[in-house]
Amino acid sequence: MSRKVAVEAVINGAPQAFVCEPRQTLLEVLREGLGLTGTKEGCGNGNCGACCVLLDGRPVPSCLVLAVEAAGRDILTVEGLAEGELHPLQQAFLEHGALQCGICTPGFLIAAKALLDKNPQPAEQEARAWLAGNLCRCTGYDKIIRAVLDAAGRLRSVDPNPKEEAHPA
Repeated sequence: MSRKVAVEAVINGAPQAFVCEPRQTLLEVLREGLGLTGTKEGCGNGNCGACCVLLDGRPVPSCLVLAVEAAGRDILTVEGLAEGELHPLQQAFLEHGALQCGICTPGFLIAAKALLDKNPQPAEQEARAWLAGNLCRCTGYDKIIRAVLDAAGRLRSVDPNPKEEAHPA
């Protein structure tokens, strides 16, 4: 039997403490331990993007990150996108029909947020390249890309001079 580890992190803007086994993934702890079931498990090996979360502002597959690695870090899940109302990305996904079964949608939303945080005015090819690590089996990528570019425009209209966030190397 392995020894449990106490971890403190900031999850969706709030300090959070949890206890986990050293072998547990961040995905397991988010879903099973903390009830944040928006993050989905697709492939379980980091290839599909369904479990993408932001870890210190960078998109990572939470199925490949050990929960103990989250100690002292800032984590954003899909539940943390909306603040009282839908995030512009979520609204654009709805309006463009950029979702169907919903397994890939949280990962696409989080990866798209990371893109728009880095570049608030991406070209279509940049958006396609940035989201290439996220797989969708039923919606089709064109609707997703249109939704991301639409959300970028919406976000720019709210803040026409966005500041690029600094991301650690």
